[in-house]
Amino acid sequence: MANTIGKAKAGRGKSIYTNKHLQSVPLIIGGIIEQADIILEILDARFIEETRNAEIEKKIKRLGKILIYILNKSDLVDTNEIMQKVEMDNLKPYIFFSSKERRGSAKLRKLIKIEAGKLKKEAVNVGVVGYPNTGKSSLINIVTGTSAAKVSSVAGFTKGIKKIKLSKGLYLIDTPGIIPPEEKKAGMENSMKHSQIGAVTWDRTKYPEMVIHRLMQENPGLFENHYKINAKGDSEFLIEEIGRKLNFLKKGNEVDEIRTAKKILRDWQEGKIRREKNLTKRNI
Repeated sequence: MANTIGKAKAGRGKSIYTNKHLQSVPLIIGGIIEQADIILEILDARFIEETRNAEIEKKIKRLGKILIYILNKSDLVDTNEIMQKVEMDNLKPYIFFSSKERRGSAKLRKLIKIEAGKLKKEAVNVGVVGYPNTGKSSLINIVTGTSAAKVSSVAGFTKGIKKIKLSKGLYLIDTPGIIPPEEKKAGMENSMKHSQIGAVTWDRTKYPEMVIHRLMQENPGLFENHYKINAKGDSEFLIEEIGRKLNFLKKGNEVDEIRTAKKILRDWQEGKIRREKNLTKRNI
């Protein structure tokens, strides 16, 4: 395969695709993996397994590349609890990262430089991959101390590829978010998963009420605690109460369930609803 990344001396923040509109995302990501020396897989710490890409990981390991797991949005979870799971699943090496709290950047820079030093190359490329909206661009900006990677809360915002200098001979490569091909098939299950993890943003979600129902089942007491509503796990009751509080009403004084559910989902995707340690369902 031709060198799709280009020479390592590419300028800071310069796009490395002149015909990126002709490149499919899977082809772009495949090229990055082949040409990069180190790969950072950005995972949502709330949904580690759901945001892993098995196909990409297999290719990275098959090519003998260095894979580092980045557990982003760690400010939204109990890291001690997550650490036990990560150690059990042997996801190593890994770094807890929080773009919001700017946590983990020093450790990540140090780890990248250690791994790059082992390669004994003049120039080392570090590919950054992950699902849409897992925080790839924010991470790059914090680690490099620049704003070269554009940031947006809209899933899939990164359209092309940029190579950004981290230090002498060390470059980070921003990529578009990618959803595994098998998950792109139409279906309620895939749609709900992508809305849960933010790969599909709240305003584009097809089944917001069902997504909220599942999130409440998987996180007992979390939404009740956040909104101070004693819903007892009943998503319909929660949506009804919040809809009336926000005056999201339709004709006949009925709650606009779709609008309300999307508002709740937006709070979830934007990190306003966070998991607390040992939170259990309780009356408010």
